[in-house]
Amino acid sequence: MRILIVGNGGREHALAWALARSPKAPELFIAPGNPGTAQLGRNVDIGSSQIDELLRFAKSEQIDLTVVGPEQPLVDGLVDAFEAAGLAVMGPSAAAARLEGSKAFAKAFMDRHGIPTAAYRAFRSEDYEAARDYLKMVGAPVVLKASGLAAGKGAVVCETLADAEEVLRSMLVEDAFGSAGREVVIEEFMRGEEVSVFALTDGAHYILLPPAQDHKRVGEGDTGPNTGGMGAYAPAPIATPALLQRICREIIEPTIAGMAGEGYPYKGVLYCGLMITEDGPKVVEYNCRFGDPEAQVLLPLLDTDLVSLFQRLVEGRLQEVAIRTRAGAAACVVAASEGYPGSYPSGRPIYGLDQASELEDVVIFQAGTKPGGETGVVTAGGRVLGVTGIGDELSDALDRAYKALDRIHFDGMHFRRDIGWRGLERLASS
Repeated sequence: MRILIVGNGGREHALAWALARSPKAPELFIAPGNPGTAQLGRNVDIGSSQIDELLRFAKSEQIDLTVVGPEQPLVDGLVDAFEAAGLAVMGPSAAAARLEGSKAFAKAFMDRHGIPTAAYRAFRSEDYEAARDYLKMVGAPVVLKASGLAAGKGAVVCETLADAEEVLRSMLVEDAFGSAGREVVIEEFMRGEEVSVFALTDGAHYILLPPAQDHKRVGEGDTGPNTGGMGAYAPAPIATPALLQRICREIIEPTIAGMAGEGYPYKGVLYCGLMITEDGPKVVEYNCRFGDPEAQVLLPLLDTDLVSLFQRLVEGRLQEVAIRTRAGAAACVVAASEGYPGSYPSGRPIYGLDQASELEDVVIFQAGTKPGGETGVVTAGGRVLGVTGIGDELSDALDRAYKALDRIHFDGMHFRRDIGWRGLERLASS
């Protein structure tokens, strides 16, 4: 079987790693991939947003299944183009991917279907004065979100009204987020603890994956600016079986049914970023793909053939699959470049990857890397590596991840040493 994976980050390395472990022994192609994926399959020099070129490649190489990692090609209609050509592809259509591609669309969808979320209003660039008046009315703290895709950095929590007005102006007037910020969602600030819940769905049936928790802020103690994610762990103990049942009943099932009822059935990975408030779970945001770095902890916990799972999903036969997960926990710590999430250098040699990989129950997922330098691999992004540990307990998984990080070095490398702290506290008090 020949499988094409679209993307070049840590999530795509994790997908390649998990698919390569299938008893079906698939032949993997990764476009464009990175030095880590090159060890598992053949990297292809086609960018993830080059849909026409990807389609030509899939046809010429007789690809049996395409798995799309990042959100942009999904929002841009890659699935629609492949399905029109009769090719099997895993992911939502462009219409369904609007759940992530347009926060304004997602909020209105939740309103229509009674799915719990924060109170909000959406404004376009031409409505700047009305948006500023609304801000003054709701006060702070408040959350401002660029409606379009902003690489995980389009949501800004503003503690004061002055900060909120400055962010609003930067989005709607100064074009700080480009086209993504030309429509802005002003949202009620929700208090609680976040959790990420993932469902695989064929548009009618769904399978729940272990709940995870991401760490968005760059600094320890959840300080500093938002990033694409500095680490994650699973399962997250805040999501008890009873809470997961409620999340399925109030959020996941109405979302799948609502999308189908409106004429764009959702197929693929449904990622629900949730806030667990005093009033129960509420949707912070939807994403239309695996999270990054959540994929790096979810996929190592799966004890199910991922190739068969994805095949059944694409064929609309997900009800035939019984998913299994291994006992224990997984934790991923992201090693980032100096300056991230701001500007950062690249081309710095990465040392110690082989030594770290020798550790038991540790997997190194490459993200922002490229071939080069004296070590053969150099930095090429803000988030460079995702170091995942697996253990019987969360504490074991974290210990393994940090021991591996102690063997890795590149100039300016930084990472958080408190990944999983909420889970550890909750487990200690239970």
